Amino acid sequence: MPAHIYHPFQQFNFSNRVCFLSGQALSSEEEKIQVFPAWLMSRYNLEDQPFKLLDESYATYKDMKVPCAAPVNEQYLEPLETEIAAAFDAGFDALKEVDEVKLFQWAGKLLYGILFNELQAGIRQQHAQGQEFNISQALIHKFSNLHLMLQSISQPIVFEDFKPFSLFLFKVNNEEDLFGYRDEINTLTFSLRIKNFGLIICLQDNGANRAYHKEILEKIEGQPLHPIQFEEFNARIFYSAYLFNRLPEYNVLPAGDETFIEAMPLRGISSRPIFDFWQNKTYGQVLENFWKKWGYVLFEIIKDPENPMSFLLDGEGNFINASAIELPR
Repeated sequence: MPAHIYHPFQQFNFSNRVCFLSGQALSSEEEKIQVFPAWLMSRYNLEDQPFKLLDESYATYKDMKVPCAAPVNEQYLEPLETEIAAAFDAGFDALKEVDEVKLFQWAGKLLYGILFNELQAGIRQQHAQGQEFNISQALIHKFSNLHLMLQSISQPIVFEDFKPFSLFLFKVNNEEDLFGYRDEINTLTFSLRIKNFGLIICLQDNGANRAYHKEILEKIEGQPLHPIQFEEFNARIFYSAYLFNRLPEYNVLPAGDETFIEAMPLRGISSRPIFDFWQNKTYGQVLENFWKKWGYVLFEIIKDPENPMSFLLDGEGNFINASAIELPR
């Protein structure tokens, strides 16, 4: 059977009558699944916790849903959830054995589900004011490419010699029952710190952030981290994802029942560097937010503007062992 790629951003169709992943018509607007899976919400008592949307309104975690055809959910999404849930339960060692593409699919589905709810809220709000809903072409480009990649969950899509993401996984000495979730919709960056691990994924960068942080990764990857160390690296990734100035382009090649996706070179015809210039003051502001729990403020962080405060590397650029850090976890 020929591959059928669904393009919701072409018609801007985000109704509850169409499956978010496949585009097939639904029999009822009640045919939905949770954005945050039930197993995750029940484990961290999230159901009735507030979730802040971009328009400053709040929903609860359990209110966040997407329309989904029952066969798509049963055949493709539930097996993915079952595999990820089991790995999360077992912790870091089990998680690092999971195929990175599956972690990308799981995180991407969750972030896209949040985006879907944001789009619905934005469309309702603009229409109530008698206005057309507006969104930048750059964001449409990013979001539609993410949705294209997510269809690899339910149909044979082959990434030709590339990964559309950068993924970072660390063992972290977290406090029990911690649920540390962050995302940035505009840059499609996802972070989750639970159990004994921290996971960060840049969902649409073709591995650029991983290459950008190659030097520090060589020093810290494979090392157990204190939570403040993980959050420092998290801040670096969220900031560099903001500095990433390319919109990845792809060739999409249907071949029989498969779809092959080929990444175009990120450099393209532009002579600009792939990342904008790193500014320590701006990075310090990001880090202050990630270190809020420990009370460090911007003045302390950039006391030496050329060398922002770090718990990952010492003054000589060497990794600081987590056991040497004496802070509340």
